[in-house]
Amino acid sequence: MDNTPNTLTGRKPVLQNPILFEHPLNERTRTLLRISHLFEQFEFHLAGSSQWHSRAALQALLDISSILARADIKKDLLKHLERQQKALSSISTNPKVDQIRLQQVLDDIARMIDRLYTSGRQLGGALKKSDFLNSISQRALIPGGSYEFDLPQFHYWLNLPHTERVMQLDDWRHEIGNVQETTELLLGLLRSGSTYQQQNAIKGIHQQNLDTKREVQLIQVKVDASSLLYAEISGSKHRFCIRFLESSQWEQPRQTEQDVPFQLKTCAI
Repeated sequence: MDNTPNTLTGRKPVLQNPILFEHPLNERTRTLLRISHLFEQFEFHLAGSSQWHSRAALQALLDISSILARADIKKDLLKHLERQQKALSSISTNPKVDQIRLQQVLDDIARMIDRLYTSGRQLGGALKKSDFLNSISQRALIPGGSYEFDLPQFHYWLNLPHTERVMQLDDWRHEIGNVQETTELLLGLLRSGSTYQQQNAIKGIHQQNLDTKREVQLIQVKVDASSLLYAEISGSKHRFCIRFLESSQWEQPRQTEQDVPFQLKTCAI
């Protein structure tokens, strides 16, 4: 866990069992988080041997393909990478910077930019051209629509040996592998560019203005699970608000009246 010293006591705050809450402050970061979330689902279910795992892995790929169908995704990824490249290149003369690590990151960015430029007009276009995948995607909109009598070819595929299903899923994933690598790279740089600061939400609320010269794109909040509270975050590029809510038996939540210690990271490029 990434703890930074408490500026008042000089001691490091300790969260025994932290829960991390993330909130994007722009649409680009929101899309990256959703894509990353779906790839995590895919990787988890890919390792499972049951038909249910294969169903879930395939659905995650279809959801990613649906996001990539938006015409501006490729443009946004390239713009984000080139912006990162420019920002990191500007600090290459700083003697305090790990030059070896910096060059590795710049090489990774250059490789991702090249792969995106040389890819097709639409990311994941090959998946959209598959009649088999399209038939599943269309029936998935109907509750229970992927049952075997609706999709006998899908039922046949699900009954293939697990090794064959995994090979096919890997082939489909390969079509959008550049998206997965780019997403992981961008989110990794964004999340690692700042450190956590200890904060205290008075009566369960914390509001903060943001420096307009530093474009914060992601808010991260860590709160101890033993507090039985969860963080509700809202915000824009100018300010954000964190409310800590308590919920009993999943009834209507309410803002806590207690002061809540938590860790805050404002992630910016």
